Amino acid sequence: MGVPVLTTRRRANLAGFLACAGLMAFAYYAEYVLHLAPCNMCILQRVCVVALGVAFLVATLHNPQRTGARAYGALIAIVAALGAAVSARHVWMQMQPVGSLGSCGADIATLLDMMPAYDVVKRILKGGAECQAITWSLLGLSMPVWLFIALSGLGLGGLAANLGLPRESGGARG
Repeated sequence: MGVPVLTTRRRANLAGFLACAGLMAFAYYAEYVLHLAPCNMCILQRVCVVALGVAFLVATLHNPQRTGARAYGALIAIVAALGAAVSARHVWMQMQPVGSLGSCGADIATLLDMMPAYDVVKRILKGGAECQAITWSLLGLSMPVWLFIALSGLGLGGLAANLGLPRESGGARG
């Protein structure tokens, strides 16, 4: 029998980082190989995945003791929950009748040039017709549904790993 791979917090956090890197790799594959242009909601979800990946990576490199691990677990859970909430909102938009949502007006870069980031996020979360289109699915589930599942699992897994798994020897204190 083989030794379980995820026996320490550091290894579990590294696995979380690699999962986020894989999610981003697929997002870029979908954009540049499958030629699926990301909508504004997709861009927000990418930001959440990158932020989650950074949290996992910092937790991996820091390898803290119990108190620090609890803080990382909470941070990972919060970032994943925010990403899952954005994904859930995107799924809700896709379930609305076509044409029932107004337009965001422009792509996210143009909106950021015109107004503060907070207002841009509010405007995007209100919905846009561009975000209603389902251009890719697997087993009948759209990309935002799969991302919701992935972020929920990564958030719960990261929280459980940082609260319950032992620290790998070596690394920082805290």
